[in-house]
Amino acid sequence: MRVLLLNWRDLKHPSSGGAEVWAHRIAEGLVLRGHDVTFFAAHVDGAPEDEIINGVRIVRRGSRLTVYREAKKFYLESPSKFDVILEEINTRPFFAYKWGSTPVVHMIHQVAKDVWKYEAPFPISFIGRYIFEPRWLRRLAGKHVLTLSPSSAESLIEYKINDAIVALPGSDDSQVVYSEKALAPTVVFLGRLVASKRPDHVIEAFRHVRNQIPNAELWMLGSGQMKQKLEKDLPAGVSLFGHVSYKERQTRLAQAHVLVATTVREGWGLNVSEASAVGTPTIGYDAPGLRDSIPMSGGLVVPVSTEKLGTALVEFFNGEISLTPKIATQSWEEVCVQFETELSRAMKNSQS
Repeated sequence: MRVLLLNWRDLKHPSSGGAEVWAHRIAEGLVLRGHDVTFFAAHVDGAPEDEIINGVRIVRRGSRLTVYREAKKFYLESPSKFDVILEEINTRPFFAYKWGSTPVVHMIHQVAKDVWKYEAPFPISFIGRYIFEPRWLRRLAGKHVLTLSPSSAESLIEYKINDAIVALPGSDDSQVVYSEKALAPTVVFLGRLVASKRPDHVIEAFRHVRNQIPNAELWMLGSGQMKQKLEKDLPAGVSLFGHVSYKERQTRLAQAHVLVATTVREGWGLNVSEASAVGTPTIGYDAPGLRDSIPMSGGLVVPVSTEKLGTALVEFFNGEISLTPKIATQSWEEVCVQFETELSRAMKNSQS
């Protein structure tokens, strides 16, 4: 198959996250299975407009707002080049099904909903939440849609997308790998430092932990626009590491005793799976996506409250809560086989 994968970001984008990890692993996996994949994303300063990475052609054009128009222009330059389109939707769709006769599979990681009020100013947040997003998603009702978790599929029903196929994400590890833990009781946060991830909730909960366990530590892995704000009032024991290498990230995830996840909503929560794969359980908020990934990975969900999160962490360190991390994901090879099947099915349906 000749596949066009659409995502407004690729891994070289400074705001890339779990969705972009997923997209690249799918693209690379499809190439390994003999398919031709072109990955279209927005321009990134310092990155080539056109390059090959692990067999995947990456084309970068347009900005956050114009990437959708540029993607359509790119496709229309030679629509016969592609057999099928895999459209990855992060809030705003590309609406590739309108471009021509090429069949489209839509991958919706999550519904934004309340994320709008965290990431956009009023009145854009209101318009996005109650006008734009419902209008965008309802246009995909009856289309070939996949998503990452049962709670994400449930959220889509509100927009008349009633039969989204759940495709669990992949993991690089087939079993839990235990590593030597840090000497001090250590909490780790892995994610972008942006409002919707609520890193401030993590720090506030840790204040409670530190009051009860004076030698406790909190490692914050990730960068983002909230970094300077968070630095102004850090309690003792908190370290902001910013963006770290993959090796350091994996090492610190393995050395920490527990991961915290406080995002407003996720498609799944790839950081939860990454932590469990190296022997670290998660305690996090009862939010869409996380309410699936955390329990399935051997962790604990708590109500959205910094006090309850802090209490749960203290109880975990005091031995009152016992958590055993486990793998809840598929292998990336299995994920790629599933998407290969779905792409093939979309092609066959378009020909029937």
